[in-house]
Amino acid sequence: MSGSAGAPAAVDEIGELTAQEERLLFDTFGNDEAWALGSLLVALARERGAAVTVGIRRGGQQLFHCALPGTSADNDAWIARKCAVVERYGESSYLVGARFRAKGRTFEESSRLDPDRYAAHGGAFPVRLRGTGVVGAVAVSGLPQADDHALVVEALERFLFPSHVVG
Repeated sequence: MSGSAGAPAAVDEIGELTAQEERLLFDTFGNDEAWALGSLLVALARERGAAVTVGIRRGGQQLFHCALPGTSADNDAWIARKCAVVERYGESSYLVGARFRAKGRTFEESSRLDPDRYAAHGGAFPVRLRGTGVVGAVAVSGLPQADDHALVVEALERFLFPSHVVG
């Protein structure tokens, strides 16, 4: 097998990110689910003292938004750019960026998309309905990209599988 030394790690990362998306599916997703999920994300961030902004969209409508102390309008712009990637690719913004990195390229240089409108940085995750597909996105901005992504995934796991949460 040829390639860089980092190639197996990139393949493992892409496999893990893909598995998350296959596992974290909704049966329904409306305003009430957006409120409950957004509130859970805010509670997790507050527990950790994380200065983040949380945004949840379905279609073209923002269903939830909360900017915690220590954030700025820049976080709103990051959420919009990360969600644009989810909407265009139908995958998490972190997975899209990982696919480019695995090929030794950057999203900004290789996607041919306007970096003022699209950001393949971790933190936006597709809201995927079982049997339907992607209908929206849940996003966090304010932490390093891997941490933004991990916070969203943790909240989705707690929300979708509450009986599996220990502690």
